[in-house]
Amino acid sequence: MIRHVALLTFAADTSAAHVQAIDDALSTLPGRIPQLQAYAIGRDLGIHEGNASFAVVADCLTVDDYIAYRDHPEHKRIIAELIAPVLTGRVGAQYEIG
Repeated sequence: MIRHVALLTFAADTSAAHVQAIDDALSTLPGRIPQLQAYAIGRDLGIHEGNASFAVVADCLTVDDYIAYRDHPEHKRIIAELIAPVLTGRVGAQYEIG
């Protein structure tokens, strides 16, 4: 099993409505991308200064399944239309679990 983790940092002036639109759009992906075995997303709680704004955790059975998720047209659309315009930083990792 491959776990993908992405931490996204949004511009300080990103509206709550825009973050909600990102949340709503990403929430549709498990129903659209069968390669996703598990999917969790969420906004940072603001407990620690300097944290990223948003987290994405996606589990896929194989590397090929992860690539299918990564390259899925709807995923790419959400990134291009909603995330990229407000993104100021991103860090990610993929690793094996279980």
